Amino acid sequence: MAEISTDLGTGRASVGAALDVAWSAGEFTATDMMSRTGVTRSTAIDAIDTLVGAGVLEELPNARSTGTYRAGRPSRRFALATDLGVVVGIDAGHAHLAVSVSDLTHRTLALHRADLDPVAAPSERLAAIMTGLELALAGAGADRDAVLAICAGVAAPVDRDGQSPPHPEGFWERTNPGLMAALREWTPAADVKNDATLAAIAEGADGAANGSRDYVALLAGERFGGGVVVDGHILHGAHGGVGEGVVFEHVIGVDSTGGLRRALERGARELLETGSASPASRLAAAAPGGLDPRTILRLAADGDADAARVTERVGEMLARIVGVLGSMYDPERVIVCGSFADAIGPVLEATRRFLPRELHLPAPEVVASPLGAEVVTRGALATARRSARRISVPQLAARRLGD
Repeated sequence: MAEISTDLGTGRASVGAALDVAWSAGEFTATDMMSRTGVTRSTAIDAIDTLVGAGVLEELPNARSTGTYRAGRPSRRFALATDLGVVVGIDAGHAHLAVSVSDLTHRTLALHRADLDPVAAPSERLAAIMTGLELALAGAGADRDAVLAICAGVAAPVDRDGQSPPHPEGFWERTNPGLMAALREWTPAADVKNDATLAAIAEGADGAANGSRDYVALLAGERFGGGVVVDGHILHGAHGGVGEGVVFEHVIGVDSTGGLRRALERGARELLETGSASPASRLAAAAPGGLDPRTILRLAADGDADAARVTERVGEMLARIVGVLGSMYDPERVIVCGSFADAIGPVLEATRRFLPRELHLPAPEVVASPLGAEVVTRGALATARRSARRISVPQLAARRLGD
C-alpha cells in the first residue's frame, strides 16, 4: 500500500505523492509517477521539479549518458537525494553492541562493534551505547545533524513508548537504560524495540520469512526470545512482552532462557566430564582448545559421533521450544536466528525429527536465518528507514519548500 505519510502543506498532495514514489521505486520517471498515482504529466513534472529544486530529489544521468539509450528522447530519471542524511540501527544485546549507519539507498556506511558489560550500571551502559553511536557516525563521516532516524534493539520487553517494565533482578532496566529519551535528543524519529521483534522485521524484509504471514523469528544465540508475526502483523502486547523467553524456564527439558550457545557448550562439557565421550573422538581432541559452538557444530556436520550426540540433545531441546511456539502462535515457519545460524544445520535436523511429537497442530517448518549476526541491526535499520520515510524526510521537504 502506498504510504504518503505526512502533510506537506496545502496544495502539496502531488509533492507528497512524488516523494512516496521515490521511496517505493528507487529510480523513477515522470511516467512512473503517473502510472502509480494517476496524476497528469504536467502535475507529475511540476511536483518532481519542486522537490529537485528543494534538494530532496536529484536528477540522475539520462539513458544516453549511461549507455542504455536506444532510440527517441531519453526519459529524465530521479531518485531521493543521496545527501539527505543517514539512518542508524543499534543492536544493544546482553553483552555486545553493534551500531550500523546506512544511507537511504541501503548502502552501509559504517559498522561499529564493541563489548558491553552485562552487569554495568544503567548509566554506564547508556554511556557505552551513546559512545558507540558517536564512533559509528564518525566512521561514516556523518555528524549528528545528518541523523534522520534511529532505532535500537534491546534484550528486554519494550512497550509502545520505548520503555521496559521492571524486572525482579533489574535486568531489563540495565538492558534498556533510558535509551528512548537519549535517542530523542538526536532525532524525533527514534525507536527502541525488543531485539527479537527487530529480527522478525528483518526476516520479513529480506530473510527467511519472505512470503510468509505467520512466523516466529527465534533469537537463540545467547538467550531465547521470539519475534512473532501472525496474519502479517507483529504481535506486541501491553508491555512488549510477546515472545519473552522466561516461559522456557518452565518447559521440562529446557528449564532455562539461555540460548543455543550455552546449550551446546553445556552438552559438550557434560559429555566429556562424565567420561561418556570416546577418548579418540575429535570432540575430545578439540576440548583443550575450547569447545565453542561453531567447533561443535562443525564436528557434528563432519560426522564426529560425540559431537552428533550433543547436537541431537540440543535439537530435542529446541523441538520442545518450537513446540511451545507452535502451540501458542500456530506459525508456518520458525526461523532460528543468531550469529552461528549458518552452522546450525545438525541441530535443526534433530529438531525436525523430534518436533511432530511436541504438538498436535501441523509442525511448522524450522529453518536457519540467512542474516547472521546482523539480523537485529538490519531490522533496526529497516525500522529507522520507515521512520525517516514517515517523519523526517517529509518534515525536511516541508521546511525546504517553506524557505
